[in-house]
Amino acid sequence: MPVLLLTTTGRRTGRPHRVGLTYLPLGSGAAVVGSNGGAPKHPDWILNLRAHPQATVQIGGTRAVLQAREATGEERDDLWERAVAAYPRYAAYRRRTGRRIPVVILEPS
Repeated sequence: MPVLLLTTTGRRTGRPHRVGLTYLPLGSGAAVVGSNGGAPKHPDWILNLRAHPQATVQIGGTRAVLQAREATGEERDDLWERAVAAYPRYAAYRRRTGRRIPVVILEPS
């Protein structure tokens, strides 16, 4: 899967935090999965986006400021299936955790 760099604003510190994530391309945006390797807690970047949904995304040499929102319902289910098809380990991560793994859409505001 392709990788993007996501820079979020820390929910407690207000400082920038950068993480590399696999993603699904979505038009002029992307979808990312908060699997955290199947850990029982959400990754910090999810919590940061919930507090500050505006983030910088870099794909290759292109950077953009995008707005994050968690996918819900059928949209989330469709994206989850696409993610598992592209990266089957997501299914194993899901079996490891009792939490619902979030799928986040990053899109122009």
